[in-house]
Amino acid sequence: MSGEMKAGTNLERVLRAGHFAVTAELGPPDSSNPDDVIHEIGVMEGAVDAYNATDASGAHCHMSSVAVSALTAQQGLDPILQISCRDKNRIAIQGDVLGAAALGVGNVLCLTGDDVTAGDQPEAKRVFDFDCMHLLRTLRIMRDKSMFLSGRPLTTAPKLFLGAASNPFAMPYDFRPIRMAKKIEAGADFIQTQYCFDIPRFKEFMKRAVDLGLHEKAFIMVGVGPMKGGRSAEFIRKNVPGVRIPDAIIDRLNGAPKGKKAEEGKKICIELIQQAMEIEGVSGAHIMAYKLEHQVPDIVKGAGLWPRPVMEAVQEPMPEPVPGD
Repeated sequence: MSGEMKAGTNLERVLRAGHFAVTAELGPPDSSNPDDVIHEIGVMEGAVDAYNATDASGAHCHMSSVAVSALTAQQGLDPILQISCRDKNRIAIQGDVLGAAALGVGNVLCLTGDDVTAGDQPEAKRVFDFDCMHLLRTLRIMRDKSMFLSGRPLTTAPKLFLGAASNPFAMPYDFRPIRMAKKIEAGADFIQTQYCFDIPRFKEFMKRAVDLGLHEKAFIMVGVGPMKGGRSAEFIRKNVPGVRIPDAIIDRLNGAPKGKKAEEGKKICIELIQQAMEIEGVSGAHIMAYKLEHQVPDIVKGAGLWPRPVMEAVQEPMPEPVPGD
């Protein structure tokens, strides 16, 4: 999908060049030590095009997404700042985006966020000044109109490649492509989906998305992830809303020999990526390998997606000479 470059991030350049993109989640540490982030980046470096810095996912507090994104950018790599509307109002969010942009962050994934009752501090106050739709529109205004939501002008607009999440596996199924269309209309340039373990259901979702022409308006990336074993898959199926893991997947994990279950989970993940690559309209894979980040390079290699493309940085135009200079 061609089009005007929004931010010139590595992820955007890979996608616009027509490559099958790969992103992965960074698990932010319960720590103030930057080396913890740098170590995790190093485990996956070279295997992915951009790194998602999660924002208190599951309503559990960790190092901030802005900080993890900035540390990633300092390593010369491409971060994806995640913003959850649960914890901050519009003033704080707009300020964070400007600060992140100043630190070299150009990709932003806009999320409404899990409710505080999902985490370990359920007494926390909810904010939800925005939902993801309002957040997308606000950041698009900042980028395209160079002003705050209030109308006050920005001296320098942030260059942003905007993303949103989609869940093809939550009911009602027919509504999911329509909701994704609304996020794209609000400003999403790319989409990352929830975990995909059900390829037939995902094919139906993508067929409808293609029929609506959504793949021509935004880049759609399938969410995948390796499982440690059948018990882990059962836990996620029961406790993570919107994740559908068929019995056949769990039976396959349970049937793997002792000590080989994680390896089987990795194989399943590779197979799911390869199957998704054959589906019209799928532009990439988003790998969520919680506490299995070391498997990401093997997954990328196994799926035939190694090495990752090396993209030339976008050159900023030289300013026009001022007469008399």
